[in-house]
Amino acid sequence: MRQSSQNAPLFGEDDKTIPPKPDFRHPLVSFLHLFFRTSAIFVYLLYDYVSDHFIACMVTIILLLSCDFWTVKNVSGRLMVGLRWWNRVDEDGTSHWLFEARKSDSLNLTSSAESKIFWLGLIIFPILWAIFVFSIIFTLQIKWLAVGIMGLALQGANLYGYVRCKMRGKSSLDLSHVAKNYLGAQLLKQATKAT
Repeated sequence: MRQSSQNAPLFGEDDKTIPPKPDFRHPLVSFLHLFFRTSAIFVYLLYDYVSDHFIACMVTIILLLSCDFWTVKNVSGRLMVGLRWWNRVDEDGTSHWLFEARKSDSLNLTSSAESKIFWLGLIIFPILWAIFVFSIIFTLQIKWLAVGIMGLALQGANLYGYVRCKMRGKSSLDLSHVAKNYLGAQLLKQATKAT
């Protein structure tokens, strides 16, 4: 039997499947996550070839590192991996550091590709700045020491903050579970010793 062309579905109408999730939900954020830190390293490495003005290069590197710190702390951490850390000051002046992770039961708003980019960028670049600081010390280029320490401090602070967020988000439930099991085992042990 011949099928009539009027009853046949049009091209693409029979594919009512859900479109796959994109690998990069926040491509601009992913780009900026790596752009500022990579630019700071390129300016640092290519200083001799680009400019003879040390102060201009130092200010440019510190501005790029500051933009990177702000972008990673306030934008890419929240959007790419669902983590944030911040400081709250109470009315009496006491300071509280808060490390937060998005609830696991909420919608999965992060992609694995963005998460890998986030963590690789967050780990690799502080290691590079640590290598630069050691090379500055060993080559006795003391004028660059402030820049190297600033790069290590700003990127190390973000690394420390996000590692704390990740550990707090995962381990708060796990640690309480372990503590309850340990406490239960100790109570059982005490009860069996008494009898």
